[in-house]
Amino acid sequence: MISVACFAFNPFQENTFVVYDPTGECVIVDAGCSSPGEERTLADFIAQKGLRPVMAVNTHGHVDHILGVDWVKERYGVPFALDSRDSFLVENAPFQGSLYGLRIASAPTPDVDLSQLQQIDFGDSRLKIIHTPGHTPGHVCLHDPEGEMLLTGDTLFRESIGRTDLPGGDYSWIMRSILERIMPLGDGTTIYPGHGPQSDIGHEMLYNPFVVEVLQGEVKP
Repeated sequence: MISVACFAFNPFQENTFVVYDPTGECVIVDAGCSSPGEERTLADFIAQKGLRPVMAVNTHGHVDHILGVDWVKERYGVPFALDSRDSFLVENAPFQGSLYGLRIASAPTPDVDLSQLQQIDFGDSRLKIIHTPGHTPGHVCLHDPEGEMLLTGDTLFRESIGRTDLPGGDYSWIMRSILERIMPLGDGTTIYPGHGPQSDIGHEMLYNPFVVEVLQGEVKP
């Protein structure tokens, strides 16, 4: 059975996740820790649980989601996995960070291309990769079918959706990703977004205004 721990890091309150199973192996998703204190919080949790990180995985390449990736790679000696269609965003992270007052010496180098994979394996578990372009061209969600859990990154939030006005964003694509690839996973699927509280698909079908408008035919995706 997969367990999920969430930490809200950096000035953007970005959700960083540690996903682990009973074997002790884990993956760190969207490492956004941006200070020694936040790095210590993440490291202390991993040590207290006796976990063994095997990969840093990102749902997408925006700067607030990659601030801690280099630190994770160096501390745990693990590869960094990202859809290559978001590589341009990672490469531009130092400039983007400077716009928000964040000093980024260098951008992490991806080692694994998620566009070439169908799942992430760790311990006795796996996370299915679901490609959900729209917030960014290479955005992915990570799905645990057995545990009915989905890490949605910045595609779907509780009662909202990710921005589409940033480079590579596309409203039509994000709505198609949500309606065609996320909603069919079932009402009982818990969603863990890249910012804010968790939710579930059933709640979003009823109360997410972007989803409701399309389902009621008021707007087209």
